[in-house]
Amino acid sequence: MGNTRRPITEVVSSGVGGIADRVRGRFVEMKTPGQIEAMRAAGLVVAAALAAVTDAVRPGVSTADLDAIADATIREAGAEPSFLGYQGFPASICASVNEQVVHGIPSPTTVLADGDLISIDCGAILEGWHGDAAVTVAVGTPRPADESLSAACRAAMYAGIERLVPGGRLGDVSHAVEDEARRRAAADGCEYGIVADYGGHGIGTSMHMDPFVPNLGRAGTGMRLRSGMVLAIEPMLTGGTDETDELADGWTVVTSDGSRAVHWEHSVAVTDDGPRILTAPA
Repeated sequence: MGNTRRPITEVVSSGVGGIADRVRGRFVEMKTPGQIEAMRAAGLVVAAALAAVTDAVRPGVSTADLDAIADATIREAGAEPSFLGYQGFPASICASVNEQVVHGIPSPTTVLADGDLISIDCGAILEGWHGDAAVTVAVGTPRPADESLSAACRAAMYAGIERLVPGGRLGDVSHAVEDEARRRAAADGCEYGIVADYGGHGIGTSMHMDPFVPNLGRAGTGMRLRSGMVLAIEPMLTGGTDETDELADGWTVVTSDGSRAVHWEHSVAVTDDGPRILTAPA
C-alpha cells in the first residue's frame, strides 16, 4: 500500500537532530536473518493472494469479488489481511481501476470490463510480520499503450530494487526508479507521469515504517543502506500528468487529468548477498 509523502511541517517539527537521525537511518527497523525469513513467509502469502486474484481478473468480475478471493487466500494460509481496518480502510486489497492510481476501494458495483486496467495492492500479516506487494493487470484484451505503461513501471521497480545494496544510498534507489521510468517513456515515445506524492516505505512489524522511499531522487544522497533493512519499492506511473486528486471517500487517488495509471510493488530485504525480494512467488 503506497505511503504518502511526509508533510514538510512534520519533518521540520522534528528539529535538526530529528532530520539528521532520519538521514542516518536511525529510525529504521533492522531485521536479523531469522526475522527476514519470517518476512519471507508473509511475503509468500501475499504472492499467493496476488496470483489468485490475478487469475480471477476478467470482464464481468467485480472488485469486491477479487477482494473476497484475496481475503480467503490470506486467511487460509493462517495470516491476516494487513489492509483491512488499517486507518479505517474497509477491504483486504486496494483495487484501482483505470485512472485510479492507488487505494481504490473494492466494490460490488465496480465491475471490470474488457480493456480495463486494474492495479491490485495486497498486504498480509503472518506471526507479526508484514508483506506488501502490488501488480497491474489488463482486463481481457489489453491496450498497447497500457501494456507499455505497465512494463515501464515494472521495469522502474526492478531498477530501484537493484540498488538496494549495503553501502548504497536511498537516493540511488529513487534515482534508479526515476531514470528507468524516463528512459522507458522516451523509448515508447511518450511522457509518463511519475507520481511523487506517494511512494515506497520501510516495512516489518508495521506496514508503513521509516523511511519514505520517493520515486524521484538524486543518486548519492539520502541515508546509507544497511544489511537488515527491508523496504517496499513501489513506483506509480500515469499515461499523462503526475498530479493526483483524492476522492471524497478519503482513500481513492486518481489522476488529475483522467489518464490511466499503473502500480507495481515488492517488499525487498537489503542483504550482504544483494537484494532479496520477499514477496516474489515461490
